[in-house]
Amino acid sequence: MLRDNRFMYDDQQEPTESIPVGRATDLGAALLMPDIDLPRAWLLTLNDSPQSYVDLDRPEHLEFEYTRRLGHVVDLAAEPGEPLDVLHLGGGGLTLPRYVTATRPGSTQTVVELDGELIALVLEHLPLPAGAAIEVCTGDAREELAARPDDSADLVIADVFGGAQVPAHLTSREFAAEVARVLRPGGAYAANIADGGDLDFARAQVATLRAVFPQVALMAEPGVLRGRRFGNLVVVASTVALPVSQLARRTACDETPARVLSGIEARVFSRDGAAVTDRTAIPSPAPPGGTFRVG
Repeated sequence: MLRDNRFMYDDQQEPTESIPVGRATDLGAALLMPDIDLPRAWLLTLNDSPQSYVDLDRPEHLEFEYTRRLGHVVDLAAEPGEPLDVLHLGGGGLTLPRYVTATRPGSTQTVVELDGELIALVLEHLPLPAGAAIEVCTGDAREELAARPDDSADLVIADVFGGAQVPAHLTSREFAAEVARVLRPGGAYAANIADGGDLDFARAQVATLRAVFPQVALMAEPGVLRGRRFGNLVVVASTVALPVSQLARRTACDETPARVLSGIEARVFSRDGAAVTDRTAIPSPAPPGGTFRVG
């Protein structure tokens, strides 16, 4: 049910049939497709683009490479198993909130998702673990961020796409400053973005975060970093030193290895560009046709 735009989870039922489930949502058409090899694993697509992968039996499994990189940030945000207060901007299939609950029991999490019908579909067919301290609310990510108290989160994770693009109002220095306000001292921000070609958007995002946070790193596959193909990049920022060497080891061992740029390399990547402001912000570039489409 929905109460004051926040979903509660009493009386949820486990999915009983592994058949595709589709629904028109606020932002398009969503489809839950079962994994034919795993009885309780599902792929969520939105407008034919892969959005999330959820294995109800293995919530610690992160199928998509970019989610694994975000998972590395979660793993290194505190000592193993230590609970965190996490704010998720963007919900999708709630893959990362499930991961945090599985790997850091006792964590308190808030998820902000603009598409209320999408999140209702997910909660109906892929319920959250019993007892999980996860609050899901519908609303705009920046508006909900602005309403959060100072120093209230150990980790802020952004994975927000509208029409396969990161919305402009989530790319500016003013937005990054709001993230910094909400983070506790030593907390971290991690965001999934997408770019290709000259990587002008990604370079501007690194420059923008460097204008607010003293420590910034970027994770991406070498082919994406060289502009050879369009793909996902994960930016990480903090007021304290990032665990760059550990991130580098973990991403190098992933099924699809990635590089980690930090320090001088991140500055060179950003080309010492000016920070994006609310006045100059634009969405991330639209992916070339078929880049992330299913079928």
